[in-house]
Amino acid sequence: MDTGLSSVRLRVAAAAARSGRAPASVVVVAVSKSASDGAVLAAHEAGVRDFGENRAHDLTDRVPGLPGDIRWHFVGRLQTNKVPRVRPVVHLLHSLDRLELASSWVRGGGVSPPALVQVNVSGEPQKAGVFPGDAAPLIDAALGMGIDVRGLMTIPPLATSGEAARPHFAALRELRDRLRGEFPTLTELSMGMTDDFEVAVEEGATILRVGRAIFRVSPEEG
Repeated sequence: MDTGLSSVRLRVAAAAARSGRAPASVVVVAVSKSASDGAVLAAHEAGVRDFGENRAHDLTDRVPGLPGDIRWHFVGRLQTNKVPRVRPVVHLLHSLDRLELASSWVRGGGVSPPALVQVNVSGEPQKAGVFPGDAAPLIDAALGMGIDVRGLMTIPPLATSGEAARPHFAALRELRDRLRGEFPTLTELSMGMTDDFEVAVEEGATILRVGRAIFRVSPEEG
């Protein structure tokens, strides 16, 4: 696993250099959904603090047995009835995609964790996320509820090369840049997984969701 993590770190640094950015400007979230607790601990010992899960039960089952300084990210589609399990333990929700979820996210008292609005930039009908033209109303509503909306997230179409994802990453960056005039808190771009994260960095990603390249798990794991 350390070989995989080291490789990812080197590739992120190289991509950041190509785009004139500091490697520290990019957070790598280790998507641990198919990794063992031992693999998570090994990554933690190697300095990783940001980990991602996409299922509520996997996340809440894991948290008690792993180090308390881990910053957990929820990166999957979240059902509203699972919000009470996820909300108390996450550092950032990547998949705010509808008003119903925003309403659930602010229930429970206290300050809700920050969130990213998921955008379906490719327009695929089967994919979660708001269409680009619907992002501003959802952001405005979520901010009005008291949610700290930090930025945008997207998942590009499956492709045979990372380069094929570039137009989708560029579209998300351009949307974020347009919306920042109205919503200055939009600084984050969560985009890029194992097969395309270098292109995502070149296009402005601030958060990567990488599983397979770090943990050497099955191809569907990020």
